[in-house]
Amino acid sequence: MNVKLKLQYDGTNYHGWQIQSNGITVQETLMNAVESVTRERVNVIGCGRTDAGVHALNYVCNFHTDSSIPMERLPYALNSRLPEDIRVFHAETVDDGFHAGGSAVKKRYVYRILNRDFNDAFLCKYAWHYKFPLDIEAVRNAAAAFLGEHDFVGFASSGFTVKTTVRTIYSLDVTRSGDVMALDIVGNGFLYNMVRIIAGTLAYVGSGKIDWRDMENIINSKCRERAGITAPPQGLFLKEVYY
Repeated sequence: MNVKLKLQYDGTNYHGWQIQSNGITVQETLMNAVESVTRERVNVIGCGRTDAGVHALNYVCNFHTDSSIPMERLPYALNSRLPEDIRVFHAETVDDGFHAGGSAVKKRYVYRILNRDFNDAFLCKYAWHYKFPLDIEAVRNAAAAFLGEHDFVGFASSGFTVKTTVRTIYSLDVTRSGDVMALDIVGNGFLYNMVRIIAGTLAYVGSGKIDWRDMENIINSKCRERAGITAPPQGLFLKEVYY
């Protein structure tokens, strides 16, 4: 049977989702737990990669198994074998054709920026500390330029292998609560480091290093050097995957 899991994880102690030879990953840790429960070494398929230090509030993955463990018991069994910074909160059987990555139609990310003079001893793992004052209206004006279908090659780090760099952004909302500014973005897909580069670019807009009126031209230029920096990973959360 094909099992779909929903989980959340704190990415601080992991080298991202995907198995690597140079560090502990979420995928490897979860596969070890699944093997302990099912007595099978299965391939756990993720909805996408997350980089080292990136978090997930609602990550989706799936695996095929011959195990007969009841779905309502599976999260309890897996969580008893997982570290506390990875929690499975839902399990169900799905059609054999379901693929956590290939079946997804859009994803939602949130990027959080702590905007004040000094960092926070607790938020430092879950937000980017950016001390320069941010003009939220300028950020909102610039964010509007990202909406719709564009070639986002100028907002991708080198090393990607996708066939096309054209993506559609459905929404990009900018909010602020106290010292924390949040970027909430939904798209049909994202290039390597795309959300983090958008966050870094919008921070530059907010602090006056980039004029928001230039954002449309910057996107259309397809030039990485014209965009802002790649924001650090700890502010990024995968919030939702849509099927």
